[in-house]
Amino acid sequence: MPQWIVNLAYLLASALFIFGLKLLSHPRTAVRGNLLGAVGMLIAIVVTLLDQRILRYDMILLGLVVGSAVGALLALKIHMTAMPQMVALLNGFGGAASLLVAGAALIEAQADPATLTGQFKVATAASGLIGAVTFWGSLVAFAKLQELIPGEAVVFRGQHLVNGLVLAISLALCGWVVARPEETAIYWGLAAAGSVLGVLATIPIGGADMPVVISLLNSYSGLAAAATGFVLNNNMLIIAGSLVGASGIILTRIMCHAMNRSLTNVLFGGFGAQPVSAASAESVYAGKVKATSPEEVAMLLETARRVVIVPGYGMAVSQAQHAVQALANLLKSRGTEVLYGIHPVAGRMPGHMNVLLAEADVPYEDLKEMEEINPLLKQTDVAIVIGANDVVNPLARTDPKSPIAGMPIIDVDQARTVVVIKRSLSPGFAGIPNPLFAAPNTLMLFADGKKAINEIIRSLQEATVAA
Repeated sequence: MPQWIVNLAYLLASALFIFGLKLLSHPRTAVRGNLLGAVGMLIAIVVTLLDQRILRYDMILLGLVVGSAVGALLALKIHMTAMPQMVALLNGFGGAASLLVAGAALIEAQADPATLTGQFKVATAASGLIGAVTFWGSLVAFAKLQELIPGEAVVFRGQHLVNGLVLAISLALCGWVVARPEETAIYWGLAAAGSVLGVLATIPIGGADMPVVISLLNSYSGLAAAATGFVLNNNMLIIAGSLVGASGIILTRIMCHAMNRSLTNVLFGGFGAQPVSAASAESVYAGKVKATSPEEVAMLLETARRVVIVPGYGMAVSQAQHAVQALANLLKSRGTEVLYGIHPVAGRMPGHMNVLLAEADVPYEDLKEMEEINPLLKQTDVAIVIGANDVVNPLARTDPKSPIAGMPIIDVDQARTVVVIKRSLSPGFAGIPNPLFAAPNTLMLFADGKKAINEIIRSLQEATVAA
């Protein structure tokens, strides 16, 4: 295939990737953006295969069939609550692919020393290190989210010193790979050191920071792919990897800003390492928590003019998004304004709540970001919090010593009445009590999110019939 055709196809694919990323920034156009990205990837793959003049396609076709079957099965079976785990795995597989492809290219290049250029050697070392860190870091993130290992931060004495030592060893091995590329064992030693670094760098990060970690690992996988593109002299892989790497870094920065924390603090702060003590929780909640019932909540909603719903991970766990939308539709039919307050880091991955609510066909114009909804809460009759905790904790504003001090939150405590639907008073990922639950204007409805919302709907309907 002529090189100009290959370059033109790669340019077209790159344009589709860029436009796809642009469209993915808004829920209304996200599906179209995803399709554009998929078309761009299809063009890139087909042209690459034709350009390289593959002699045998049997293994490629086998991989295509197996990969498609696994992908389709996961797409059909995976629950939305497990989507963050799936994203973590996809990031990890991307890193592993870069690691293995660069290693295979290094072995192949040893037959022709002329191909061992400076670019090739440096890119191979970078791909091996970043790929290994991404793969094992993603596996740890997956295990935390899947609750296979403790979700809180795992810290030990001298941890930063050990991590620094492993990083230094990894960088030294990178230099060794560049100096002695003919010794393949050094490359796999680098992969092993990078694997240890990936595990050690991820275990001290608590569950509250998982949205940031997933975004960062996504960026790592893109950087590993871009490095592999330099190994293979493939412009498309360089461009695609760079786009993923850059978008991941931008999203990571947005997530850090939403939590009012630096990336350094996320990576090395051990957030959530110390669980809340019974004494501290007792001092906040003792004799102050007021339990309520679905019937009482229904009575509040009957006279409400504006209701704001703030979803959290508890809504995802109970799969309550369809029930929430049914409640919203019922309230709207009675003349009540219903809005949704979306915190950037609610749930376990960026945009988690947006995806769940879109699945339930919630109108996009009803979704309000934190900056939009906060000014409206003082004029809100009822704020319903479903499974959210840290993102509505007023300690972020009032306690400078709190782990979440300074983190922007949704100010639901400023509503006239707050209804918190939660199974218990257990703390969020930050491991601290939430004074909101004991506030004078807060009522606690202790129940599964979906069940509670359905009972509120039933009570409202019964009240309407009775009237």
